[in-house]
Parts: sequence; C-alpha cells; structure tokens
Amino acid sequence: MPKVSVIIPAYNAMAYLPETIANVLEQTYTDFEVVVVNDGSTDNIKEWITQISDLRVRLVSQSNKG
Repeated sequence: MPKVSVIIPAYNAMAYLPETIANVLEQTYTDFEVVVVNDGSTDNIKEWITQISDLRVRLVSQSNKG
C-alpha cells in the first residue's frame, strides 16, 4: 500500500490531465499512487489513461456527480 494517494478529479480535463499526471510522476518521492476520478467526462480520458504504463496510475470512473 502506498503511503500517499494523489487524487485527481477530472471532468473533461484532457487539456490539463497529461501535464498534471506527468508532474506528479516526476516527483522525487516515489511511494505514491495516482487515482484519477473520471466524473462522467465526455472527452477521451478512459482511452488516454490506458496508454500510461506506470502501475501507480489508476482510473476510477463514475457517472457525473457534479
């Protein structure tokens, strides 16, 4: 279990998500997980996140909760 969880809420956030995740993954501290919460986005977050090979990054999808 990682010591730190970085939670990134995302609703149609593809304009910012790649840079956000890249910045988190470039940290010198490495005992963390990145949880992207897809809040019913209509952009391609689901497809894009499958291209990330770092196992510390995972996606949780839900219908839009606002």
